[in-house]
Amino acid sequence: MTFVAIFVPYTSNKINIVLLYKEVSYTHTSFDGDKEMTTQPILLAETEIARLRNEVGRQSLMGKTIEENRKKVDAFMRLPLDVPGHGEAGGYEHNRHKQNYTHMNLAGHLFLITQEQKYAQFVKDLLAIYAEKYLTFNYHLQKNTNPTGRLFHQILNEHCWLMFSSLAYSCVASTMTETERTAVVEQLFEPMLQMFTVKYSHDFDRIHNHGIWAVAAVGICGLAINKREYLEMSVYGLDNNNTGGFLAQISQLFAPSGYYMEGPYYHRYAVHPLCLFAEVVHRHMSEVDIFNYKDGVIGNTVQALLSTAYPNGEFPALNDASRTMAITDTGVQIAVSLYSKHYGLNDNILGMAKIQDAVWMHPCGLVLSNAYEKATAEHEISLPFWPGVELNEGPDGRSGAQGFIRMQDKTGDVSQLVMNYGQHGMGHGHFDTLGITFYNRGQEVLREYGFCRWVNAEPKFGGRYLEENKSFARQTIAHNAITIDEQCQNGFDVERADSVHGLPHFFKVESSEIKGMSAFANDHYPNTGMQRSVFMLNIEELESPLLLDLYRIQATGVHQYDYAHNYDGQIVCTNFNYQSFSELSPLGEDFGYQHLWKVASGKAQEAAMVTWLQNHAYHTWLGTSSNNHNAIIFTRTGANDPNFNLRSEPAFILRSEGESTLFASVLETHGYFNEEFEQSVNARGQVKNIRILGYNAVGSIVEIITAKSLVTVMVSNLPGANDHTPHQVELNGKTYHWNGFYSLEVYALEQEK
Repeated sequence: MTFVAIFVPYTSNKINIVLLYKEVSYTHTSFDGDKEMTTQPILLAETEIARLRNEVGRQSLMGKTIEENRKKVDAFMRLPLDVPGHGEAGGYEHNRHKQNYTHMNLAGHLFLITQEQKYAQFVKDLLAIYAEKYLTFNYHLQKNTNPTGRLFHQILNEHCWLMFSSLAYSCVASTMTETERTAVVEQLFEPMLQMFTVKYSHDFDRIHNHGIWAVAAVGICGLAINKREYLEMSVYGLDNNNTGGFLAQISQLFAPSGYYMEGPYYHRYAVHPLCLFAEVVHRHMSEVDIFNYKDGVIGNTVQALLSTAYPNGEFPALNDASRTMAITDTGVQIAVSLYSKHYGLNDNILGMAKIQDAVWMHPCGLVLSNAYEKATAEHEISLPFWPGVELNEGPDGRSGAQGFIRMQDKTGDVSQLVMNYGQHGMGHGHFDTLGITFYNRGQEVLREYGFCRWVNAEPKFGGRYLEENKSFARQTIAHNAITIDEQCQNGFDVERADSVHGLPHFFKVESSEIKGMSAFANDHYPNTGMQRSVFMLNIEELESPLLLDLYRIQATGVHQYDYAHNYDGQIVCTNFNYQSFSELSPLGEDFGYQHLWKVASGKAQEAAMVTWLQNHAYHTWLGTSSNNHNAIIFTRTGANDPNFNLRSEPAFILRSEGESTLFASVLETHGYFNEEFEQSVNARGQVKNIRILGYNAVGSIVEIITAKSLVTVMVSNLPGANDHTPHQVELNGKTYHWNGFYSLEVYALEQEK
């Protein structure tokens, strides 16, 4: 079978298509009426198919990927064909339509690679049923914030269906009769294209992850049915002026650093159509030079996504997000393969392939598979270790940033510290500027709640976002940040939150002894300035990097400050007395407080200490504020939650009252616990105290006392400072001075004999 170029205008009998490797000319057999027609798969050329076919049965990453996909599709094909009507989001009907398009796409490409007719027949038979039924379905009755489709409760899912089904169609169309093709095109694809670009045109040009899926689906389908105008529309927008379309999407949604404003969870979702359509544009609109567009933003965004992941491959739950999404996601696999072909290979990319143990079933994936095979024959491939990275936000990179710092301990375990000081994140944004998470020993220690949603759990509002996502998960108190006067940042006003952003102060990861970042947020509470400076310290006597956190607030008048820490595990001990409550009441009335049970509370005279056990590791936190009124409140989610929509998770809050204030804390990871073998080692930490020596507009100075050392850290509070700016702070008759953003001094304490 010969596969030639995708449909071309009937007046031409010769075309030029720029493929992945070189420009190739194909002879096109035109048609009129019932004459025979030939077509080419959108993402593959005949020579590429042959190279993929050579991998069948091999133990390469590509060979294993092909075999795994065959198993999946063969198992699905044993089921009766079914094109159901409407159902709830996450219900059988929803999932079956999703399974149908997923397996059609795989089957279409397996047909090309294996030449087994059963895969083509499966695609043709299923598309024929959809063509027969599609226009008999009315628009979905369920309503949420997104318009509905004929198959799904929201048009986004219909975009997904069209993109994958169009790819499948392009693989098998040359085996279909003209009558079969006409039915699919006129009764299925063209009505969808009309719906996406006319009925829901506002969604098509929307700068959002929905918009990326929309343009990819329409552009790919347009190519598949020989309506190139849809490809042009998808690239340049409905009005052909770059206010919408693919180029506008990647220009406005992705910062120069590659960071996607909605966070890693939605980034891995958006990267799937982004990479697929980028490859289509590369092949069919070479003049766009898509992989160099906006200084290579597509390559940057793949790197950015990968560099956000925790050492176990899971993504931090910044903004609306699942806590379990990881780099093994199919879209991320495609992104890694595409990067390998168009931007090059390095040890971290090979390490990602090792974790994924799969590649994209495409020539881009073959490049990665071949490189991986060659590398493994020469040496053991290491797991990826991404250096610390600050990812700027906004189309021009001037809307704050997200900071990711990593440090290894003596055993090679990686601690990772994440701080948000960027944009809000549009409709999926959380109100937690200057919020942090902290990870080590294979688990998130200072934890992020993520979204309040049970994806595809039909009884839970069809798997959609629950009301508690607004009333709790997105609120400031749900994060590891400071909440002022029990109010959410920006009053939970999305429009206002989108108009402000954090201000980076410094990001320094060069030293092996101290790595840190700092940022300001001056517009998130009325007449209030905030600065957070977080560090990881490598202190010889400690088992793991020590987290140091300085949170400074400038305000007028007396306010209540709640410095929240979300953890998991069992409280082991404290250094203060507290009262636990047999009758629980909510901590507050609004802005997330109404969902927190007040479980216990106590007063701390100096630095409060809380130690908890999480799986096999102990964690000790010591914290204080410059005010004298320091209370510790233990909470648990679940109040005012009659439908049990919230997970029951603990937190503790250091509450202080006053005007301007500085909070200072450290978090030490130590020891080992094994219940099976009844082992417990180093259940008490080595850090004994933390003291605030003083602070002002120039700098903050804190002192950490461990069993063997006295550690002094001096941090710049001067906006506009640089690596050489001199700082001088006078406190209690003593002058502290340093140059640059911070200074670390470690002195050995004399040990008692």
